[in-house]
Amino acid sequence: MEFGRSDHWRLPTAIKILIAGGFGAGKTTMVGAVSETRPLRTEEALTHVGTYVDDLSGVERKLTTTVAMDFGRITIRNDYMLYLFGTPGQERFWFVWDELALGALGAVVLADTRRLEDCFPAVDYFEKREQPFIVALNCFDGIMPFTVGEVRSAIGLEPDIPIVRCDARRRDSGREVLITLVEHAMRRGATPVGTMS
Repeated sequence: MEFGRSDHWRLPTAIKILIAGGFGAGKTTMVGAVSETRPLRTEEALTHVGTYVDDLSGVERKLTTTVAMDFGRITIRNDYMLYLFGTPGQERFWFVWDELALGALGAVVLADTRRLEDCFPAVDYFEKREQPFIVALNCFDGIMPFTVGEVRSAIGLEPDIPIVRCDARRRDSGREVLITLVEHAMRRGATPVGTMS
């Protein structure tokens, strides 16, 4: 039996998205919650020595940290594959960000509302790269100490950059965040920055 051109199997379009933010903001949790496959994690145990470097206030129960990246995948109607790359949050691992950002459509900057200032470096990073991003406020236990307007003012975000609330532990919440990012990137006419190697 011969197959015509229209019958050929084709690969889905790959879309790369970064999940960035400060230490302990919930990046690994979000990637794990939304990924349809078991996520790849590069976590190491926090050590006593690290307590002199890493500020654990607000995240005292955190036992591990990402040292390279987290990776997950979502299939959308067999036409698109979202590849999710969670970045490490600590400053000493930021050198990885440039490689991870290559070819990305955009980024979610995950912000812990208890440690809002920790998301500032990620916001600065994507603003300087002129790469589309949104801010997702990870409301731990439903706690939202600031209004969206107060957060926008504190971060110094332009009015067109979306800020959404989420619970990084919930798949439906994480997916809504990703939809918001893709829609924002499409409105901006975004194309992936750099090339994927």
